[in-house]
Amino acid sequence: MKSITRQKSLEQIERGLSDWARVFIVGCGTCTTATMTGGLEQVLEMKEQLEKMDKWVSGWTVIPVACDEMTAVSIEEHGRAIADAGCVLAMTCALGVHRLNQYLERPVVPALDTLFIGVEETPGCFREVCGQCGECVLGETAGICPVVTCHKGLVNGPCGGTNRGKCEVDKERDCAWSLIYARLKAQGRLQAMRNYQPPRNHHRMPRPRVTRLV
Repeated sequence: MKSITRQKSLEQIERGLSDWARVFIVGCGTCTTATMTGGLEQVLEMKEQLEKMDKWVSGWTVIPVACDEMTAVSIEEHGRAIADAGCVLAMTCALGVHRLNQYLERPVVPALDTLFIGVEETPGCFREVCGQCGECVLGETAGICPVVTCHKGLVNGPCGGTNRGKCEVDKERDCAWSLIYARLKAQGRLQAMRNYQPPRNHHRMPRPRVTRLV
């Protein structure tokens, strides 16, 4: 499972850095390296782009896992270079940005947009598999989440628009409920298609979501 990210436009990044002439860059060795948005190559490319914007890059690093305790260790190792910068440009997912803000007094400017949590199906192709809705139905849908796989987010399906296994919203895309049907049939569990799922309770896990292990 990876946080899937996309780099903001250089115009957006330049606008976000407009108040600072000195910048320290942070990348991540896991998710953004895998999606080629914040690995070593991308961090060095960003350094070149910032220098073209007349920014002075005081230093850079690629933290092995930017959303865990490695962040604190890396910040300590690069403390002098970070202190020489007016802000930190984070080429990490939103979790990395949050973690950096916990340890830094400097402003942290995100260089990426976090899109979703997904898996890599084929090299370079990532698919969303979970919306973290707090009301999981995967046990009755053979491991295929209808909330994120169905264009309409239907938990009772299919709709009347499916045609030869394709979605009416995007005819190049497989209908989620056709996929669920095929997998349930292979498992000998087609009766699960008849199980009614009540309307989603969007108050079940109000934001910001918090859970406590007991």
